[in-house]
Amino acid sequence: MIVITGAAGFIGSRLVEILLKNQFNDLVLVDDFQNAQKQQNLRGKENLQKIDRKDFYKWLDHNHKHIQFVFHIGARTDTAEFNFSIFQELNLNYSKMVWNKCCEYGLPLIYASSAATYGSGEYGFDDEISPEILKPLNPYGISKNEFDKWALKQDITPYFWAGFKFFNVYGPNEYHKGRMASVVFHAFNQISETGYLKLFKSHNSNYLDGEQKRDFIYVDDVVDVLIYFMKLRKNSGIYNLGTGKARSFNELANAVFYAMKKTPNIQFIDTPEDIREKYQYFTEAKIEKLRNVGYHCNFTSLEDGIYNYVNNYLKALNK
Repeated sequence: MIVITGAAGFIGSRLVEILLKNQFNDLVLVDDFQNAQKQQNLRGKENLQKIDRKDFYKWLDHNHKHIQFVFHIGARTDTAEFNFSIFQELNLNYSKMVWNKCCEYGLPLIYASSAATYGSGEYGFDDEISPEILKPLNPYGISKNEFDKWALKQDITPYFWAGFKFFNVYGPNEYHKGRMASVVFHAFNQISETGYLKLFKSHNSNYLDGEQKRDFIYVDDVVDVLIYFMKLRKNSGIYNLGTGKARSFNELANAVFYAMKKTPNIQFIDTPEDIREKYQYFTEAKIEKLRNVGYHCNFTSLEDGIYNYVNNYLKALNK
């Protein structure tokens, strides 16, 4: 059995789908299955075993002998949530429980960290940087960094483990995420409704409007890396998971307009004050560590990823 927590969410459900396509059929899905929108991500997978996240630790105690691998992808990911106790329960304490159970039962583990741990990027975006010196900008990033710090201090670890700092992931199955969905998702919907796209102005003199940059990575590339490490099962540690190439919001916008066969029409608005002081103007993953352990596949270009997402998923959903 392969266990996936957060299985009804964005990355988790895409991982489920691609594992099934690769004939990994004995999957156990863990999540809070009360969210009807997230349930849409698991259409056609009713035959798979589903465990409520509150019951997972007890289920593990009874079924660990049948498990080959654990993907702990589930987390609270709302960067606009400032109640740290929520993140402490769902991102920190729950992850410690999963880790300890994997140690107890000899199970290999992959877990989701985040590029939000890097904060404003004053120390760069290098996965060799100690989490001890990083300064995340919000409780979500803090919770992810706290778990990275905790994991690296453990004397007892799973025989293989890897944490992945996801950068700006976009692609199918993020429809339920609301405000936290990718810029690509929101851009498509806004252009469909209005014919134009609003982007945040720059409030940093080092960047022109729309030239803020992110390391955007297509969700299928993320899943490909996760499956690669599931098969590799060595070189434990924390890894960046981005393309290694930052792209601007202007480039993203133009790619969405192109995929929709529309003339670019961009308007710039002030960045909301509640996030302005904590806004990242640049992220770019250093991926040498990933390459050095043998992952050499090319990442999908922003233009190709957006074209596929828009024309094979978002347009169908819109209809």
